[in-house]
Amino acid sequence: MTVSKLESRNDKEAIAEEISILTEVLDDVTKKMIGNDSFDKINLLKKLSVEEKHQDLEEAIKGLNNNEMVVVSRYFAILPLLINISEDVNLAYEVNYQNNNDINYLGKISATIDLVSEQDNAQEILKNVNVVPVLTAHPTQVQRKTMLDLTNRIHELLRKYRDIKSGSINKEKWYDELRRYVELIMQTDIIREKKLKVTNEITNVMEYYNSSLIKAVTKFSTQYKHLAQQKGIDLDGAKPITMGMWIGGDRDGNPYVTAETLKISALVQSEVILNYYISKLSDLYRTFSLSTSLSVISEAVKEMAERSSDVSIYREKEPYRKAFHYIQSRLQETLAYLKKGDFSKEQADSQVAENQQIRPYQTAQEFRDDLELIKNSLLENNDSALVSGDLTEVIQAVDVFGFFLASIDMRQDSSVHEACVAELLASANIVPNYSDLSEEEKIEVLLKELIEDPRTLSSTHVAKSEELQKELAIFKTARELKDALGEDVIRQHIISHTESISDMFELAVMLKEVGLVDTKKARVQIVPLFETIEDLDNSREIMKQYLDYDLVKKWIAANNGYQEIMLGYSDSNKDGGYLSSGWTLYKAQNELTEIGLDKGVKITFFHGRGGTVGRGGGPSYEAITSQPFGSIKDRIRLTEQGEVIGNKYGNKDVAYYNLEMLVSATLDRIVTRRIVDADNLVDYRLIMDEIVADSNIIYRDLVFGNDHFYDYFFAASPIREVSSLNIGSRPAARKTITEISGLRAIPWVFSWSQNRIMFPGWYGVGSAFKHFIDKDEKNLAKLQEMYQSWPFFHSLLSNVDMVLSKSNMNIAFEYAKLCQDEATKEVFNTILDEWQLTKNIILTIENHEHLLEDNSYLQASLDSRLPYFNVLNYIQIELIKRQRRGELGESLENLIHITINGVATGLRNSG
Repeated sequence: MTVSKLESRNDKEAIAEEISILTEVLDDVTKKMIGNDSFDKINLLKKLSVEEKHQDLEEAIKGLNNNEMVVVSRYFAILPLLINISEDVNLAYEVNYQNNNDINYLGKISATIDLVSEQDNAQEILKNVNVVPVLTAHPTQVQRKTMLDLTNRIHELLRKYRDIKSGSINKEKWYDELRRYVELIMQTDIIREKKLKVTNEITNVMEYYNSSLIKAVTKFSTQYKHLAQQKGIDLDGAKPITMGMWIGGDRDGNPYVTAETLKISALVQSEVILNYYISKLSDLYRTFSLSTSLSVISEAVKEMAERSSDVSIYREKEPYRKAFHYIQSRLQETLAYLKKGDFSKEQADSQVAENQQIRPYQTAQEFRDDLELIKNSLLENNDSALVSGDLTEVIQAVDVFGFFLASIDMRQDSSVHEACVAELLASANIVPNYSDLSEEEKIEVLLKELIEDPRTLSSTHVAKSEELQKELAIFKTARELKDALGEDVIRQHIISHTESISDMFELAVMLKEVGLVDTKKARVQIVPLFETIEDLDNSREIMKQYLDYDLVKKWIAANNGYQEIMLGYSDSNKDGGYLSSGWTLYKAQNELTEIGLDKGVKITFFHGRGGTVGRGGGPSYEAITSQPFGSIKDRIRLTEQGEVIGNKYGNKDVAYYNLEMLVSATLDRIVTRRIVDADNLVDYRLIMDEIVADSNIIYRDLVFGNDHFYDYFFAASPIREVSSLNIGSRPAARKTITEISGLRAIPWVFSWSQNRIMFPGWYGVGSAFKHFIDKDEKNLAKLQEMYQSWPFFHSLLSNVDMVLSKSNMNIAFEYAKLCQDEATKEVFNTILDEWQLTKNIILTIENHEHLLEDNSYLQASLDSRLPYFNVLNYIQIELIKRQRRGELGESLENLIHITINGVATGLRNSG
């Protein structure tokens, strides 16, 4: 059977039909708002954009007054959003259709399990694999939650459109409802007027769990085990998917993350999953009407039923219902206890004392044990058919989510840990000037504190700095949460900018202060993050030495032999360019994996990927299957952020498909070695070393070596407007936005996507490849061979192809005109020359005639939306001009933000 990407023969026609309906509705609504004469101007802009009459388009936009700009900006920002909804609906439909009709497609889990089942250690592989999507703390989703809610309603209506065509739903009524929601969107603020707080981010992301993720993860995990069982493989206890979370625990560069936000994040998550369990128990209560007159139950279930507070006379012969009522009551008591947020023994005892009969669960395992008693009773009495469905779903959910829902990662910059440890050591009269010590001296001091001295440094009565108090408070809260919600609520602490072994031992000292680290185990795993090119290069020696310490060996042994390392794509890209970042990360994984093998340690990787190629993004399946063979043992974690969260997990069908792809890709990479000839691979790596070194020089020569580049970036991109956009709780820069090095990766990439250059995803690629090709006439054939046979290289170039297809150098030239002097504008010509060269070289290596030749679905998607959000770029340029001339009143400055939103929506990429 042919395996292809998930798309049907008629999806283009279906999408086109739905887009036509949505456009018609939006046109009607807009005409009603502004009248036919003004709407004619919108039609003119569309016509000029489709016909690519750029100069006429620019002049037409220049002729719009500020009031007309308001509606026009909203129209062209909302149209790409509606197109996105149509495509998402089609994807959800295809997921269901192809699954239900046993059609094979790329990433289908049943086919992947068939592949793995042929391995001698199939059970071990399938049981231990664990993929963790981590929803991150700096979302680039620029839409308000209100807008997301409205788009979800339109999504639901479009899902019903096929029923309209079959005549099973009244078309007029359906159309009126669709129009109502489009009209609501047109009159709702698209952009947040106030900056998000961390608590808002927590609440927003929880909506994805309520609407899709809990259902999708549970359904997938159940199906995964079922498919393995069909192959005779028992996967009891397997967790192919678990979820991670940065929101509330990632305080690197975010002063608003505190002990309180960490606690709120954990408790809100706990409340979400407990409410899910309580709701499912209500369903089970209504369903299990088995009567003792007609069925037999176990003594354990009888005892549980007798403890129930459901004393209705109508339940006397329905013990299962009474048992489920008892379990539900205990869950409600558990929720009440956790919502109080007081985890002291006194509070726990008080909660039990209030109701001796119905007491809260101490652990999720207690809850699961009660469910198992009911399950066993059904099995013992030949009622196995009743076990499937909601009961199995709840038990599966408990296995995955416990009472914590998603593991919260903590993260902080290494410099903060060092400052805190230095203060603690000085206040305890151990070392007055810790930061002045050599690396060897630091390690000696830290190990002495970790191994020989049982006391805590913070117990002295010396006054503490605000920073130290804040850090100690968040670690103390982490300890309380782990004690209350289980070990899995917080499993990792990541160290940004890990540059030395002492960086890791400094974190260990901080964890020791609250009892999370001792000489035998670390209850929170210490995870180094290597992200700049220099840090990645140094990572080998750091980890080689770190893994040799006896103390570290004990911590790893207590963690079943695992040591996680996080790899950051963002800073390495900004630091050295696309090729340098991708290759340095690939080599680091290879070498760190080998170091782990030598030391008897299972190195696992956490990939800090953004939504865009410039931040490590791109198609997930290809990204995972192109990792170095052997680098994925059985665990992989990867960040999901911003618009990617909405795109991948916005509804349960699409969420299921994306989770399925992640697990399938991981299993595929574990068992499939795609290159047989090791000599070829050695040759390929030498070639990449040469090309990448050249690319790095080319990239840095422009970004850090050209005196005019800084001025060009800040003049010819909306970086200042992006930095003031309320897209998340964290600041746009670690220190200031007036320098490239201090700018965070998200606004850096976001700004380059807005001006349509997409610079971080390709610059330096073309020249480096051309230099290599020019050295020997055989080199082009060698690169073409690498593209065909090496997954890493294929993925690397495919991503460049995709990024180039979303760029538009005509529009980029209009942004370049915003520069004040010719020397600064000249930077654009340098970029343009490299863009054209890169496009030609990539197509030559791929043996393609045009971009996206292998991705007709994306090509069709861009074709349907490009004319509309291209207009937004011209509107944005005109608005920036007016703002810089002082012609845009303060009340209208958010129009620029609306255009930013629309372009990001149209590209489906922001940061």
